[in-house]
Amino acid sequence: MKINICGILFSEKKVIFFGLTKIYGIGKNLSKKICNELKIDKKKKFFELKNFEISLLNNYIKKLFIENELRLIEKENIKKIILINNYRSYRHKKKLPCRGQRTKTNAKTRKKMIHEKI
Repeated sequence: MKINICGILFSEKKVIFFGLTKIYGIGKNLSKKICNELKIDKKKKFFELKNFEISLLNNYIKKLFIENELRLIEKENIKKIILINNYRSYRHKKKLPCRGQRTKTNAKTRKKMIHEKI
């Protein structure tokens, strides 16, 4: 059986600390912070959680920007950058790495996306 937290299904055998990182927008640091603030043992598994602990997790995570909300915010930020018309926006438009990465030998996946669309 799976446990539902904020519309995301988690395996009962999964450790809470690593299971929460399955949610887009929650990494290891935030997962650790959530466990510490709610006083839930990080090494516990999802099937060991009691109902009130699950509701605590649900309420806490609903306050955060996660999943689709976070993706929308990121898209809006990229659109703002593109409107500025500077070097970084040019790299975004061309679907190239825009943070100074090497492109002669690396960035194959980013470049691959360009050639597939053309």
